[in-house]
Amino acid sequence: MKLIVGLGNPGKEYDRTRHNIGFMTIDQLAEHFMISLDKTKFNGLYGTGTIRGEKVILLKPLTYMNLSGESIRPLMDYYNIEIEDLLVIYDDLDLPCGKVRLRTKGSPGGHNGIKSIIQHVKTQNFNRIRIGIDRPKNGMKVVDYVLGKFTNEEMIHMEEAIKTSISASEDWLAKSFLEVMNRYN
Repeated sequence: MKLIVGLGNPGKEYDRTRHNIGFMTIDQLAEHFMISLDKTKFNGLYGTGTIRGEKVILLKPLTYMNLSGESIRPLMDYYNIEIEDLLVIYDDLDLPCGKVRLRTKGSPGGHNGIKSIIQHVKTQNFNRIRIGIDRPKNGMKVVDYVLGKFTNEEMIHMEEAIKTSISASEDWLAKSFLEVMNRYN
């Protein structure tokens, strides 16, 4: 069983914000693979399904970004999901808008959602898809930027990044994450 998590913040006011690209990707994954996100437990909204013969859970933690690990760890424990079967999709300020990077480990790099996950799963070694949102310009505060909505031009890049992330997620169900990294990085 594989767990694919998209990070974001719950609530209409956060829809289509840069910090919610993980939620947006999970929504598209669910639609693409006809998995209903209809269960609320473990402080999250999730659904289960089968993709390429592999049982998969798609999760959107509803704890707000900075406490994401509080949703992920209990779900992993309940379903006996190993750390190598976890994939987290999230926004990254250090990548250009729409750039997708996969990695198998690393520090949180200032991302509080990743920091929370590391704290709760007790390791930095888990699979990640980072989607670039770029850095704020003109002295804008980071918090205002990540909680701001995508421009129309940025959304064009995000739609491509989401498609790439869906494809990489699907490939991961049949291949090692290292093989998937080599293909998409």
